[in-house]
Amino acid sequence: QVHIVESGGGLVQPGGSLRLSCAASGFTFSMYAMNWVRQAPGKERELVATITSNGGSTTYADSVKGRFTISRDNAKNTVYLQMNKLKPEDTAVYYCNARRNTRDYWGQGTQVTVSS
Repeated sequence: QVHIVESGGGLVQPGGSLRLSCAASGFTFSMYAMNWVRQAPGKERELVATITSNGGSTTYADSVKGRFTISRDNAKNTVYLQMNKLKPEDTAVYYCNARRNTRDYWGQGTQVTVSS
């Protein structure tokens, strides 16, 4: 059975940092590209960052380039999102997504709130 569990969200002041983690099980993690996707209230989901299965390539939304870093540890079946210089507009539920061909798995999300 597939399990994807995000953690590390919370309340942070503007300019602060958070590190999200996503622990996965029930599938061959090292064969899947991993994504972080966020959704703010009243807005559509936004693809924030992607990392290839072997970690060799990453891509970012323009809104987070230079501030967020995605990484993965295939030995631990975990993907991370380091978020620095957070802004109020980064407030959203952040979801971890595993994708390979037609297979698409999602976690339950973790709330990130950036506010003073």
